[in-house]
Amino acid sequence: MRPVLDSSLVGEAAATPRPAAPATVLVLGVGNVLMGDEGVGVHLIRWLEHEPATPGVRLLDGGTGGVNLLGEFDGVRAILLVDATRDGRTPGSITYLRPERVGDLPRGLGAHDFGLKDLFAASALLGALPELHLYTVSVDRIEPMCTRLSKPVAAAIPPLAAMMLGHAGRLAAQSA
Repeated sequence: MRPVLDSSLVGEAAATPRPAAPATVLVLGVGNVLMGDEGVGVHLIRWLEHEPATPGVRLLDGGTGGVNLLGEFDGVRAILLVDATRDGRTPGSITYLRPERVGDLPRGLGAHDFGLKDLFAASALLGALPELHLYTVSVDRIEPMCTRLSKPVAAAIPPLAAMMLGHAGRLAAQSA
């Protein structure tokens, strides 16, 4: 098993050293793993940690880090973000969006105190907004005090992981 790429909590000193060559692509999974399907982004990162490393790509379990994630954008050219969404689609449906502006992000993205839209707006105000690529997984319910994904959401992880790894690898190769 490959070691976890970034197991530190957002905002604390890194428990593991960063790669020698800085990553230009950040794959960021967000969500609360104690709320069932709402934690799909974190579950995806945990899945990807067992895949071979991709040069120029860093994985980050953003959990519900909110504004603490802002520092993680330094030096990053592109962010591939994955989060749960309650969009009325069939649970496990995967959607890809390429928002050009913060205002293009879906309303109500994330169930976090400091919303992802706020996070990206702060990054834009600082003049450091990386290129955004958003992957969402449709969920229909959030189950408090549950660490498991429902069957349809869990079934979305392998194809989503393959999509995101390929996409991240192409973006990193463009930056090399």
